[in-house]
Amino acid sequence: MIAEDATAAAKRQPQKKRGNYNCGRCGLPKKGHVCSAADGPALPPRSDSRLRRALSFDDDRISAAPTPEEVAAPPESVVGPEDEEEGREEAVVVMGGAVVLPVSCMAEVLRRLSPKELMGAAAVCRGWRECVRRVWRSAEELRVRVSPRSQIGFVGSVLHKCAALARLTLRMESDVDATLLACVAFSCPSLKAFEISLGDNAVNRLTGDELCRFVSDKRSLSMIKLEGCTNLGFLNLSSSSLSTIWLSDLYCLSKSVINCPNLKEISLDFARQENDSTDLVIMMDSLGRTCPRLRNIHIASIRLCNEAVIALTSANLRGLRMLSLVLGSGITDASVAAIVSSFAILELLDLSGSSISDSGIGMICNGFPQTLSRLLLALCPNITSSGIQFATAQLPLLQLIDCGMSICVVNSQSAEDKSHTSEEHGEVKWCQKLSTVRPQPIYQKLIIKHAHLKKLSLWGCSGLDALYLNCPELNDLNLNSCTNLHPERLLLQCSDLKNVYASGCQDMLIGAIRNQVLNEFASPENHLPCKRLADGSKRVQVPHFLLQQQADDEKCKRAKRSQCVVHLDG
Repeated sequence: MIAEDATAAAKRQPQKKRGNYNCGRCGLPKKGHVCSAADGPALPPRSDSRLRRALSFDDDRISAAPTPEEVAAPPESVVGPEDEEEGREEAVVVMGGAVVLPVSCMAEVLRRLSPKELMGAAAVCRGWRECVRRVWRSAEELRVRVSPRSQIGFVGSVLHKCAALARLTLRMESDVDATLLACVAFSCPSLKAFEISLGDNAVNRLTGDELCRFVSDKRSLSMIKLEGCTNLGFLNLSSSSLSTIWLSDLYCLSKSVINCPNLKEISLDFARQENDSTDLVIMMDSLGRTCPRLRNIHIASIRLCNEAVIALTSANLRGLRMLSLVLGSGITDASVAAIVSSFAILELLDLSGSSISDSGIGMICNGFPQTLSRLLLALCPNITSSGIQFATAQLPLLQLIDCGMSICVVNSQSAEDKSHTSEEHGEVKWCQKLSTVRPQPIYQKLIIKHAHLKKLSLWGCSGLDALYLNCPELNDLNLNSCTNLHPERLLLQCSDLKNVYASGCQDMLIGAIRNQVLNEFASPENHLPCKRLADGSKRVQVPHFLLQQQADDEKCKRAKRSQCVVHLDG
């Protein structure tokens, strides 16, 4: 009985902990061991050493001597911040040896690489991989070119890494369909700007239903730009966040409803096909009623007419600043009158390809004398140089004017002498047609004097034979294909001219342009080193410092003139 009680008491007592079998000083097993490092400091246990080296950044570890395992660590690694007591420092990447680089600098360098190069950089080492992940996570804008061999999985794998992506631009070399839109909608929840441009052989197969569903699902989308929208069929966009819409190559829209109350800019470019059945009158009328905050409108279609413009002007778009109605040969001075009466603060007006005349230009000048700064009237065959001169004289804030291919010479074919027959009372008589004299072409001259004009485009104006410009702030001058401009009737008084385009011009005209803007053929003036006294009695020697100052002024003028570049390659 007593023995049983002793046994039970022994079991109730706590067991004795076994000691460490390794030496606390040198780390060798204790059995049969005589420590040779009895006087040295004791090493911490191996397990504790590994734990502290991986997870701890205490002061005692930093001050201690490094172990052989610490010295043999990988050369590239991401080092975390030090203890808060010593101050928080930015993480660095060890590039090899003693060279380190802050993670922010490394990420800034990697941010300039393409997505394919970033994937290659992530395979270098752990430190680079962490920096690449940081670049992907913080990326707000991404531009990717999708080659024909790439699958939709490539786009999805790239977009999946960018959680904070706000602006996405895709250059598609392959076809675009609804799968791409679904991938973008799933991978980019906070997308704000989306743009798709097409390569030479790519086709946009998106339909109107798929595009409308994508726009309605992306509540944060503010800008969308798509090319090749030939297969849409209809438009029914409804969004409260969209502010910019660019759609090109539109064709045969059966319905076009854009209900975006916060829309500020819209650009609709239709295909140049005669059989386009889009009703622009209904589209313009609904656009003005459903988008009251529009500021910039660009419509390019050969079906533009006066009725469509009047439908647009009937809306209350008082904040409109830019109006571009391009390629509408049915737009006449009646449309100009409606534009002037409806919009009061236009800064840009583009009526290229219209049929307006000089009377329309006069109405434009009377309607926007203090606001209009850019006027584009290219491909307008009914305007003359007189209307352009009147516009530059009446619009003091004008900075850009484009009237290319507007002042042209109509090549009338000479009528040949022909005989024709006429039947009178059943008899056939031969009548000789009177020979007509070929009319001589009438050339025009253009004189512009403007204090703030910076860009002037006269490309293809073959009807000009004389040009006189006095524009001190003019930077760009386009004279491409001005074939009949006479070299002796060209005068350029533009001290700030930077670029002159003279492709397709005569050699004599190019030489005259170089002579005036570059002063290549001007002979140096003969400055006499003496001058008369105030009373005109006799000549005295000019001081040397005045001659030196005059020479420096000539060098400055010559250097200023040499800044202009004459472009002959189009």
